[in-house]
Amino acid sequence: MTAERTPVGPGLAARQPRAIHSAFTVLEEVARCGPGVTAREISANLAMPRATAYRLLNLLVQEEYLVRLGDLSGFALGRKVAELAHLMAPARPPQAVRDVVSSLRAQVRGGVHLAGYSGSTLRIIDEDPDFGLSDPARLVRDLEVSAMGRLLLAESADPARAAARGWGFVADTRARGFAMQTGAFDPARGCLAVPIRDGDGRLVAALSLCAATELVEHPGRLLGELRDGALRLGPLLS
Repeated sequence: MTAERTPVGPGLAARQPRAIHSAFTVLEEVARCGPGVTAREISANLAMPRATAYRLLNLLVQEEYLVRLGDLSGFALGRKVAELAHLMAPARPPQAVRDVVSSLRAQVRGGVHLAGYSGSTLRIIDEDPDFGLSDPARLVRDLEVSAMGRLLLAESADPARAAARGWGFVADTRARGFAMQTGAFDPARGCLAVPIRDGDGRLVAALSLCAATELVEHPGRLLGELRDGALRLGPLLS
């Protein structure tokens, strides 16, 4: 009995090794370029015929490895990628890292979370056990809805693309030196995230405070404490 093949468009059979390799290549290019990359850009970057790029993108969207952005301006990583990343839990951080984060949690009326970055991917390294994240999968998938994700986008987003997408938070984050979001998950709550950098200044992680909107918008001394914590964590996470 012959197994059925999923139709994927002219010239692209689901079990053809070349087609599978090309699909992975497109998926990697979306991850490399970040949310908002267009089919035209993918085709040009990969020197791939535009018709082939469109068919592969449509297949990856159909299978939920990619999503079309709401305004149809481009593509981003989809639900299945986010779920795979979340299922692959990172190794428990070293004791020295946990000590710094625990010290901060003892001083804050809210959740303090540690996130790590790899390329354009966000992963939760240490979730506050007393104030859990409401939707970790969405945080990983939709970078613009959280302060942790916005920090990564502000670091890597092309200014012209950010302006075209209406991402005013990119310029705000760069000007402030930290990211902020309120109301995305709960009208009365929000989060802010401060960058953690290695010795070369590269963004490797973030400390995020999730709390009542008033505290997020007016963190006072807590912002300084988070920044001090980020400075201590930098060498430990490099």
